Amino acid sequence: MKKNIITGIGSALFLAVAVSCSGPKQITEQEVAKAAVEIPVDDLAEQQQKEFEYLFVEALKQKMFGNPQKAIQLLSSCLEIDPNSSAAMYELANIHAVNNDFTSASLLLEKAISLNPDNKWYKLLLAQIYQQSRKYSEAADLYDELLRKEPDNLEYIYMKAAFLASAQRYDEAIATYNKMEKETGINEQISVAKQQIYVSTGEIDKAFSEIQKLIDSNPEDAKYYGLLADLYQSQGDSENALKYYKKIQELDPENGFVHFSLANYYLENGDTGKSFEETKEGFKSDYVDIQTKLQLYMMLTSARSTLTDSQQVELIQILLEHHPDESLVHTIYAENLIKKNELAEARVQLLKSLDIERNDYVVWERLMFIDNDLQDWESLYEHTGDIIDLFPNQPQGYFFKAIACVQLEKFEETVEVVDEGLDFVVQNPQLEGNFLMLKGEAVYKQNKKDEAFKLFDKAVEIDPENYLTLNNYAYYLSLEGKDLDKAERMSGKVVERFPDNGTYLDTHAWVLFKKGDYKLAKFYMESAIKNGGEDNPTLLEHYGDILFMLQKLDEAKSYWEKAKSNGGNSEVLHRKIKEGKYIADPNE
Repeated sequence: MKKNIITGIGSALFLAVAVSCSGPKQITEQEVAKAAVEIPVDDLAEQQQKEFEYLFVEALKQKMFGNPQKAIQLLSSCLEIDPNSSAAMYELANIHAVNNDFTSASLLLEKAISLNPDNKWYKLLLAQIYQQSRKYSEAADLYDELLRKEPDNLEYIYMKAAFLASAQRYDEAIATYNKMEKETGINEQISVAKQQIYVSTGEIDKAFSEIQKLIDSNPEDAKYYGLLADLYQSQGDSENALKYYKKIQELDPENGFVHFSLANYYLENGDTGKSFEETKEGFKSDYVDIQTKLQLYMMLTSARSTLTDSQQVELIQILLEHHPDESLVHTIYAENLIKKNELAEARVQLLKSLDIERNDYVVWERLMFIDNDLQDWESLYEHTGDIIDLFPNQPQGYFFKAIACVQLEKFEETVEVVDEGLDFVVQNPQLEGNFLMLKGEAVYKQNKKDEAFKLFDKAVEIDPENYLTLNNYAYYLSLEGKDLDKAERMSGKVVERFPDNGTYLDTHAWVLFKKGDYKLAKFYMESAIKNGGEDNPTLLEHYGDILFMLQKLDEAKSYWEKAKSNGGNSEVLHRKIKEGKYIADPNE
């Protein structure tokens, strides 16, 4: 009797991917150079000057080469030589800002500005850091200082106004925007910003006036009517909102985006049918870019989705019709199918996605899991070969190929693949332990049992909570009839953690059987059969073996016959039925 003991391992091993956040916008290299030339070393001794300059230049090199910690050490040494070097403070603050240490960065820049108040680059970086720290009022004050030197700098004026608005210094923000508007004329960016302030202050008439001013300046621009419609909708005036959404369609019949606005309008007014119809029209529009459609699809199908599954599929079919060469569309369709457990169909879509974009590792990984869940070992073997060629540094490709090799009885290749894959495992004891388990499986099947047990021991040592390894190791020990107390401890730990897993209960029962504890073995085998083993020929045959040892001969024969009728076809099983007695299976 062969026992499939690896099936399903892949689904439990999906590795988390760490995601990092970027820091604030970086000052350009030209700006860094402008700041760096101001190294105040006149008061230093000549030898100290040379040492300072060497360390400072070396710090800039290390920063450029991507070694921030080394740059921090060098800049700190610069400040030990000259505690008043504003340039060293600036460079050090820049590194801290990238590392999201805004407190250290702001303290350094504040001191640098006190030492060198005319350096605008220090103030620009500090303003960015204040923004990240939500110190909007302080950021606005910095731009006010910058404007004293460059009063006509429109970028400074706009940034000051934006920070004043964020700091809720609304009157000052409006005054600053008005000052800029005198220089630029009517401007969409300024008018929209002012409109948002007026909405925040409850001055709705003034908010409408700002949008109307834009319309008057360019009455043929459809998007301004969209702003007006959105404002009416936000104020609960559905009639005027709809009027101006329709106006957009009059001015720009090909405007696909208005359909999404109308969809939102109908949804907010409780008409989900019309809302979905407008959404479909937006998805059909060739004037709406694919990224916008995909982002909207993700929003519509989020956890709070109001769409039915058939509606989601309908949107996907529209995307497939209008964007058949977009890999993400096929990936989205695959995810929809996976949710419904239609794995074979999902795999077809993933393969289409990979035909378009072959270098997407995430899609390849998804494909591996589906091959594994479908137990399609030939496909898993083929696909993991492609993955290893494309992504030779990804250990998961080797791991899944090793699974395929074991299932296809390519045991020598399993060992080779495991040894290759282990080179790419970094600080992941679970994956390392599973690699060793697979190698142990292959070695065991090559009849190198002592070597296999050493590998299993090492796998358990590395990852003591790897229940699959504990189960398989216990089972193989029971087959050999050795270290049965150890096998009982391991399988006992597994069934304690998974008391409803028929496969694990069967292993524990079989270990107890080999130890001669037939009554306890009967209890666990009955639990195994109740938990999904009613039609499993191996479990039914094992139960018959236990019953025979308990002198329940008729019941034993009955379960051997059940095993046969459910697919058991070994020579030993036929002999048990024919001879009416237990016969040890040489494979067990």
